[in-house]
Amino acid sequence: MDDNRPGAQGPQADPAAPDLALEAFTALCQRLAGFDDRLHPEWVDGYLTATAASWRTITLDELLEPMTGDAYSRTFADPADDAQARAVLEARMATLRQALDPESLLDDLDALRLQPWMAVWDDAARRELVEAGHVTEQEAATFHTGQEWAAGFLQATVDFGADWPDPPEARAGDPEGGLYADLLGTVAALAWDPASEEFRAFAQAGWKNADPTRDEVIDEACFAVQELRLWWIDHPPKRPPRRVEAAPGRNDPCWCGSGRKFKKCHGVAA
Repeated sequence: MDDNRPGAQGPQADPAAPDLALEAFTALCQRLAGFDDRLHPEWVDGYLTATAASWRTITLDELLEPMTGDAYSRTFADPADDAQARAVLEARMATLRQALDPESLLDDLDALRLQPWMAVWDDAARRELVEAGHVTEQEAATFHTGQEWAAGFLQATVDFGADWPDPPEARAGDPEGGLYADLLGTVAALAWDPASEEFRAFAQAGWKNADPTRDEVIDEACFAVQELRLWWIDHPPKRPPRRVEAAPGRNDPCWCGSGRKFKKCHGVAA
């Protein structure tokens, strides 16, 4: 589905002052969606947010192919077009990294800094889509704000699985792994059908007997992403041990191939 659909909009603090960088990002994703309809702005923004929330800096070159497959190369085959597209994506990535900057987050843990690109779905937007003949009422009923953003985020955690361990793995390997699992689960809840049993269980656990609004669920997910970024500070992934080759014995042939014993060759300086 393209992003000329009703309800499609991104974060904007002042509607009277358009964010040109965000407009460029939206237009870029709309072009990508022409080759892969999954790649609309909301899904892509969720994907980029996950890479920005990682413990390390994931570069654009590193994520382009996992994120877009061959859609990017087909869309931006011209070198000048490619350069402009990369600049647009780099700008969005920089904005997300700035929002998730650990020092800024620690300055005010109660501040919601992350402003995701999300299509706003309400009854009017769904009805407009149905009346335009794009989808059936049953299909429109499945559209919920933040759903595709969460799907993009979660896909990035799969594509970069070495950077984002599975929650059961994190829970087993770290006493505080349960927190990691809960935070990732809060993001995942955005992708669930609000009428599903799994979402109802999530809502009941977080809001007791009250039914949360969609905005409240979205805010919780954004705070969870911010906390995930901070979680990595105290829980850096364990790096694999560095393999060190055993040094030759002093009477062994030297590794350089000279034919002399190690102690008579490179072992002299050892």
